Amino acid sequence: MTTRRDFLKTCAVGAAAGMAPSLSGCSSAADPPVQRPITVSTWYSGLKANEAAWPVLAGGGDPIDAVLAGVLTAEEDPTNQYVGLGGLPDRDGRVTVDASVMDGMGRAGAVAALEDVVHAAGVARAVMDHSPHVMLVGEGARQFAVDHGFPLQSLLTEASRKDWRRWLAEDGAYAPKPNAENHDTIAQLALTDDGRLAGACTTSGMKWKLPGRVGDSPIIGAALFVDDSVGACCTTGNGEAVMTTCGSFLVVELMRQGHTPSEACQLATERIVSTRSDWKELQVGFLALDYRGRVGSFSLVPGFQIAVHDGQDNQIIDVESRL
Repeated sequence: MTTRRDFLKTCAVGAAAGMAPSLSGCSSAADPPVQRPITVSTWYSGLKANEAAWPVLAGGGDPIDAVLAGVLTAEEDPTNQYVGLGGLPDRDGRVTVDASVMDGMGRAGAVAALEDVVHAAGVARAVMDHSPHVMLVGEGARQFAVDHGFPLQSLLTEASRKDWRRWLAEDGAYAPKPNAENHDTIAQLALTDDGRLAGACTTSGMKWKLPGRVGDSPIIGAALFVDDSVGACCTTGNGEAVMTTCGSFLVVELMRQGHTPSEACQLATERIVSTRSDWKELQVGFLALDYRGRVGSFSLVPGFQIAVHDGQDNQIIDVESRL
């Protein structure tokens, strides 16, 4: 006999693998939610992020609080060289971080090219809550963080400094790679029991990037888009390919048109394929969550993983890819 737990797991895993649920297998538009609450994150670090977010969701808290608690685990982890403290620097040895947050009512905040602040996503939330703006950048973002009580510290650890110096000595060429070698982002989505959605995305960007480079992570509609009436999407990978296709906004709009999260992620991936002749040399991973709690994901090339926490299991899922 199929239990509710087995049913929910089948829906979540099937969606994450890129398989559209049939009307008889998972939920139709008239069915009750598949799973609420639920939180999903990118990459293996998403397991820890999900665990940190879950108590907030289980207690009926704000989904923004949940995703901020989640991504902070990556931001403050010095062994994660693609987010926050310990992030790999740009070509000139400076660590700059980017982040965004958004809720399902259209409120959003973002920071870009921010230095010396670990919790970039927290600063993005402060921009959303305590300023009339959506994005602050550079020194302005740094001063805003100080004004709102965020401590300053160097983000360049000795391990990342050594890697940068080794790169300068051995190569010194700017050549971003797909997958785990340079995935550069943690992004997280959360859905509460009463249907509120939120998301966060935070990164130190591509290693050895040109000074001043900003990717998709702080761009609302590129790396992150959330709409309570439809769903949410976040991305990871080559930001340039996501920005030029408005990736997360595209996924949410495709879900609005009736596509499942899985279908929407795959269609958005095909949009990149149609616009980038070098797509096989890149990585972009899409992760979507609709308002009923269905999960979908798809990527350009193999290697992308997501973490899904439904309150019963917190598991890593290998995502289907175009290549």
